[in-house]
Formats: sequence, structure tokens, C-alpha cells
Amino acid sequence: MAINYRKHRRGIEKMYEDTATISRYVSVKDSVTKETKQELQPVYEDQSCKLSQTGLPRNGQTEDANNIKYDARLFIAPELEIMQGDAIIVTRAATGRKETYTAGKPFPPYSSHQEINLTQKDWA
Repeated sequence: MAINYRKHRRGIEKMYEDTATISRYVSVKDSVTKETKQELQPVYEDQSCKLSQTGLPRNGQTEDANNIKYDARLFIAPELEIMQGDAIIVTRAATGRKETYTAGKPFPPYSSHQEINLTQKDWA
């Protein structure tokens, strides 16, 4: 019996309750100075997704700072081209809170979705 990928995808997308904006650095030439600089620009905006926790935050307490590293996984449409290092801002549906992550190396997409490992670095 063959898998109905369209039905499978619809089932997965029913779990999408968050939205994501994916940005990446692109070369931009300043019209005045003629210098080329790297600027973070949105590639995809307001994409439906699901953010999932993969582990508890890791604490990196030092004398100067308390560095926190947090890993998560993003479930999103397979046709989006997400690259390692992309900045991903996820807006949580339940709270409206925005969280910023960095994309890891993407696993090749499934026909129904793709899973992107994310890392959030912060300090307290």
C-alpha cells in the first residue's frame, strides 16, 4: 500500500501553530560609499511551522556571565530552502513571544515536511 503524501502532509501541518521568519546574510552594495556589506534580510516571512524542544537549556556559568545554550527543532514546509546559519525568528502562537534561533545544517527534506535543528544562545 502506497503512502498518500498529500494526506500525510496535511496531518503534519495541522500541528503547525507557530510562524517563522527566515533571514540570511546577503551582499548589499552601498549606493553612496560603493562598499559591499553583509546584511541580514528576510527570505521567507510568516511561514507556518511547529517548534519543538529537543533538550533542556545548558548552563555555562562563569565568573563574568551565565551563558545559556538551548536546542530546538523546527518542523516546516519542505519546499523552503533553509541554509545553515540562517537566522530564524519563531513567533509562538500561544504567547505571541518571539524567539530567535540559528539554523543548523538541514537534513534533506521529507516529501511532507522538513526538520531543522536550531540553536539559541543567550545569557542571564
